[in-house]
Amino acid sequence: MADGRALIYYDDPDTTLGPDRAVDAREAFARPETATMRRDPLTGDWVSIAAARQNRAFLPPAELDPLAPQTPTNPSEIPSRYDVAVFENKSPSFGPALAAAQGDAPSGADAPQGLDDLDAPGLGRTRTSVGRCEVVCFSPEHSGSFGTQSRTRARTVIEAWADRTAALSALPGVEQVFPFENRGEAIGVTLAHPHGQIYAYPYITPRTMSLLASIDREGPDLFARILEFEQGSGRVILTGQHWTAFVPFAARWPLEVHLMPHRHVPDLAATTPEERDELAPLYLRLLRGVDALYDSPTPYIAAWHQAPVHRGRDTARLHLQLTSPRRAADKLKFLAGSEAAMGAWIGDIPPETSAARLRDAVASIPEVTE
Repeated sequence: MADGRALIYYDDPDTTLGPDRAVDAREAFARPETATMRRDPLTGDWVSIAAARQNRAFLPPAELDPLAPQTPTNPSEIPSRYDVAVFENKSPSFGPALAAAQGDAPSGADAPQGLDDLDAPGLGRTRTSVGRCEVVCFSPEHSGSFGTQSRTRARTVIEAWADRTAALSALPGVEQVFPFENRGEAIGVTLAHPHGQIYAYPYITPRTMSLLASIDREGPDLFARILEFEQGSGRVILTGQHWTAFVPFAARWPLEVHLMPHRHVPDLAATTPEERDELAPLYLRLLRGVDALYDSPTPYIAAWHQAPVHRGRDTARLHLQLTSPRRAADKLKFLAGSEAAMGAWIGDIPPETSAARLRDAVASIPEVTE
């Protein structure tokens, strides 16, 4: 890109686009300085203070869509027509600086010196928010989501997720890679363009640290036992040769679905072509079933939980957690005192009830063949 950010194109196998891509001819502006993390000594969590995020686009009209291909009147982020495009975020929470590669001088001052450094106690501790944040554009269209894509396009996006997971995992200082999609204004989405994001963190996230502690407590075969337990329940929504989708036994949200591979894989980069081939139509059918619950699209967060880059690779299994605050056609669940302040969740809908409704909704969706 004009300012030096990386831009990667992923073409559908049956693409109608030519091999050449236009040059980004915009005036280059300086990138913001990498943010700074501050450690909360009460929890041990690191909080990235990324003031540049205040400048990000907020609900622009379609003619000024920053994720659409550039036109003479819209100097957007992507200079060419594309199928799927991935680029570094203009206002990232992590990066653009990276930690020092072994034997090299640091590219980010005061970068973390490994997990032991991040875990050390003390008040007023700061580190540079090294890492990378990327935007994944599912389509050049102005509106939609992953669930509105074709089977072929969904498969291309999955290939992009897997490829970027591998590439980001290899960057110095990156400890975990997180692909996700936020959908709907109720979630806080500020762009209607069909897209997701990938965060490459300089630490293991609090949610994953809790997961690793649970594996230590429950046993290294925890995910295999969870899958067997859920497959024997009445909460399964969809199942295939390689994947099963289910409402978990202790679901927190009014709408919550987990999608898990049948064999142990730490991340999307470790999945086989056959697993990716099945995931595309199965995931599309699940998302379209979620939208069939009501007369309007359902807001959600689709979070791909992957094993950390250097820890728990043999025990922490790749899985999707799809959650929505929508508890009725015109009602949302808001996190109030017990959930937001204390992390003590109260479920509004029994998981078995939610599973039955979702199963009926998904059953109304035909098999995804195109």
